[in-house]
Amino acid sequence: MNALRRFSAILVADLRERSRATRFWVVLALVCIVTWWCFPPSDAGYITVGLGENARGRYSSAWVGMVLGLMYSTMLSLLGFYLVRGTLVRDFDTRVWQLLVATPMTRSGYLLAKWASHLAVFTLIMLLGLLVGLSAQWFRAEDRSLDLVELVKPVLIIGLPSLALTAFFAVLFDLLPWLRRTGGNVLFFFVWIFLFAATSSLIDPEKTSWARSTWLSDPNGIALAIRDLQAQLAVTAPGADVHGMNIGMSILGSKTTVFEWAQWSPRPMDIVGRGLWLLLSMLLVALLAPAVDWAAARTRTAGAGTHAHPGRRLRWLDPPLRWLESSSTGVVFVAELKLVLRERRHWWWLALVVLGLIQAFGVHQAVGVTILLAWLISADVFARAILRERDTGTGALLFVAQGAASRLLMARIGVALALAWISVAPALVRMAISEPLVALALAATAACVAFAGLALGVLFRNPRPFELLLVMLAYVAVQGGGPLAAVAQPEWVLGLDMLLLPALVAVLLLLWPRLAQVR
Repeated sequence: MNALRRFSAILVADLRERSRATRFWVVLALVCIVTWWCFPPSDAGYITVGLGENARGRYSSAWVGMVLGLMYSTMLSLLGFYLVRGTLVRDFDTRVWQLLVATPMTRSGYLLAKWASHLAVFTLIMLLGLLVGLSAQWFRAEDRSLDLVELVKPVLIIGLPSLALTAFFAVLFDLLPWLRRTGGNVLFFFVWIFLFAATSSLIDPEKTSWARSTWLSDPNGIALAIRDLQAQLAVTAPGADVHGMNIGMSILGSKTTVFEWAQWSPRPMDIVGRGLWLLLSMLLVALLAPAVDWAAARTRTAGAGTHAHPGRRLRWLDPPLRWLESSSTGVVFVAELKLVLRERRHWWWLALVVLGLIQAFGVHQAVGVTILLAWLISADVFARAILRERDTGTGALLFVAQGAASRLLMARIGVALALAWISVAPALVRMAISEPLVALALAATAACVAFAGLALGVLFRNPRPFELLLVMLAYVAVQGGGPLAAVAQPEWVLGLDMLLLPALVAVLLLLWPRLAQVR
């Protein structure tokens, strides 16, 4: 009972700490809005979850639950990582861990409480989503009969085990010192893509016997859903296209095909298989317990990172930057630039050189990818630098000087723009010679990346929204589309940049005085 009380106390305290942040409630509101969009009318021209090119179930309780279960097991398993992570790091940095370790609490109990706290947040999101889904079912009026069991069943069986794995990764990345910041945020996106892609060739029942007979399923539970949905659709709509499954927004080229889906009947062993993913995540969290003390000793407050990496003198920058020191803003810019560059690790400098060489001399197909990677390895600068005074508590000291806030803002803008442009300078020079329109679009996109990092950092008071957005847009750009595809679609990207830049600048100028505590 004492262990249970300690477990509950950590869990409740963690939830209270989360609920005090305004962004937590903003995220919940956004989840409700996005959930409503998951159930478009038949003439909307798109579907979020469906089979083949245009088939989806009638909006019954069972189909609403299936849509939410699949969306939670895929999209929320990605986005939720960025929402819940950071609680262990907060305990380490604020020295709360030193108080907790003096109690009878066990290390495994502490980690499991954090893991359960992540799952509690996901459960709250799922409950709100179910309420919105019920509202959409009633409003769309395709099938207003209410069945709570069928509504909740897919969310629990498909969605919860997948989110349990996400909660494990959030705990793991908080423990490892080198994955606590931007590097971990970027890496998890590729981990998620790898897990998703590694199982994509196995989940189609028409291609593999494993998907037709397995009870374990993939981590996201998609194999179970495809198997049962294709079987139902083959009976109720034999002429419809049942090949493949779409999860996310899919634009329709023809009229939506609606089929009946009133009940989902997974096999008992299917439920056991999904439960094993839940138990596996709990076991993996418990196995991390011996590393807690090691992880807690490696924090910014402990000074491990500062003493191990004191920074570089960067004297070679003094001659080319000396002319900037003739003005007060220039002095601040030089100091800010050196501060950012001193924090860069050896691998960052090496990666920048390698990426630059590929941009200058590599094949044309590789240029676009190296441009994205060059921005990704500097993502922490674009959003985190603007929050330095808030994170270090030095704002009250810095902003007492007259005009300090405006000079610091101009310096931060200059450093972000310089880094965004220098990261792709070889590609800019190469494209300026052969494809001037691409070079112009690339320069404008680099400016958008810099201002987006600063503006979103000020707006959310947290670097993660920008880091997540940058990673997702980079993935879309690799596919040849999106706002970062300056090489593939220069004319469209340039037009979009001209619209985004003024908006981002306006957000930054409007919100910076509040962040800087200027009165």
